[in-house]
Amino acid sequence: MAYTFQVTVDSATPHALADWWAEALGWEVEPSDEEFIREMIAAGRATEEDTTTHRGVLVWKAGQGIRHPEGLERAPRILFQLIEEPKTVKNRMHLDVRTGEDDPRALVERLLAKGAVHLHEGNQGPSVWTTLADPEGNELCVSH
Repeated sequence: MAYTFQVTVDSATPHALADWWAEALGWEVEPSDEEFIREMIAAGRATEEDTTTHRGVLVWKAGQGIRHPEGLERAPRILFQLIEEPKTVKNRMHLDVRTGEDDPRALVERLLAKGAVHLHEGNQGPSVWTTLADPEGNELCVSH
């Protein structure tokens, strides 16, 4: 049997980082179901401390997901999950963002303007890429 998966990124600010990545990838932030959250609190299955407000919307504090605009059939979900401890070591895994026909330099410049940090340029044969860090230090590579 083959399994599906989602990519989970530890984050100090999952909602803000989900916004950043959704914009970076052209993806969508999953909408919050405020009514469901309030029902869970009323039923005693959650507490007010399990929630927060992001951009004026009641959300679960523990995390925020983003999806490809064509759905989960197109690409796995990415979940940004709240963690208490700060990042202390280099990523052992990262996302490679492939721009296809779009100019990768344009995306790099846009991400730098939105708070990414340039780490280095790389190449292997005809393949070239730029390695960046998102606002929380998670690495990503941008290439064709």
